[in-house]
Amino acid sequence: MAVNLAAPRAEDLLSVAGVQLGVAMAGVKKAGRKDLLVMRLAPGTALAGVFTRNTFCAAPVVLARKHMKNDVRALVVNTGNANAGTGADGIKRALQVCEALAGHIGCNPEEVLPFSTGVIMEPLPAERIIAALPKALLAKSDWLAAAEAIMTTDTVPKAFSKKVRLSRGAVCVSGIAKGAGMIRPDMATMLGFIATDARLSRAKLQAMLERIAERSFNCISVDGDTSTNDSLILAATGAGASPSTARDALKLEAGITDVARHLAQAIVRDGEGATKFVTVRVERGRSRDECRKVAYAIAHSPLVKTAFFASDPNLGRILAAIGNTGVDLGKLSLYLDEFPVATGAGRHGSYREEQGAAAMRKPEITVRVVLNRGSAEATVWTCDFSYDYVKINAEYRT
Repeated sequence: MAVNLAAPRAEDLLSVAGVQLGVAMAGVKKAGRKDLLVMRLAPGTALAGVFTRNTFCAAPVVLARKHMKNDVRALVVNTGNANAGTGADGIKRALQVCEALAGHIGCNPEEVLPFSTGVIMEPLPAERIIAALPKALLAKSDWLAAAEAIMTTDTVPKAFSKKVRLSRGAVCVSGIAKGAGMIRPDMATMLGFIATDARLSRAKLQAMLERIAERSFNCISVDGDTSTNDSLILAATGAGASPSTARDALKLEAGITDVARHLAQAIVRDGEGATKFVTVRVERGRSRDECRKVAYAIAHSPLVKTAFFASDPNLGRILAAIGNTGVDLGKLSLYLDEFPVATGAGRHGSYREEQGAAAMRKPEITVRVVLNRGSAEATVWTCDFSYDYVKINAEYRT
């Protein structure tokens, strides 16, 4: 059950000029479910991407990175099979899908980007995907259907839109993402696709996306595991206005960041078995890296995360997690929501157990760490570990 996260409404999601979406059922893993998405892009669309830094990356990631240098005309996404750990055969099967789609839409295979998510180390059923491509191309799907088609263990489709007003007119930004487990991105998320009709050069778009990823998808963790298939793509079709001033560029980047952050937080809210959404904010550190190191030490600790699930204000677990980073805790202040619970390495004089328990019982909790060592800060979003997380992952392949 997702934490304070409802399924998006189709009417709230904005179409993006220059993007055509088509969803079909290919039966990749299970019959009768949407598991194939084709996203066609208008000629001249600028594309940017960031991918997993996991060296055991999947075949579609290898091909997508290679094809990114071309004028990309389409993306093809399947769920149910990650096509990871499949060697040369996996590359061959992913390329077969690219070739088939290219034949249908009249472009080169190198102008198609493949993406896959699902079970690792199983052969991609390329023939099923290829057979379903005509249905996807004939479908006139919306962003909600696209979000549903890329789900795996997600319980809620993740999609969000925003209109950004520039000096030469408004532009639309819409995005979808999937992810619920195996989440500790080191660039993006498991799969994310954002599009805008703004006009931007490829170089500017790539630099923008890297900054956006650092402020959104690179600030989340469900379980500390980086996927083999993490990919985030940003497309700018150029069918709408272009940012003509520095202020316009900042507004556009802020708008896209808002969409990306909404999607990133939705992944945490829908973390496998999650019952709590936790914001970990670290302030007044010596550097942003130091602050993030402390934040992730809390977010990744199984002992801390199980305490969140139990609504147990076990301060020792939080302080021990922070202490594992090697950061000097002599001036530390620790808060659960608004309550000061620890100072230095000991309990705060005014803290009462019932205050911590009240904070921990809420579905949304803020853990605030003030290091008092500098002026840097960082925020990470995470969730608890529940019985269901173990059950979902123990039964994932069955």
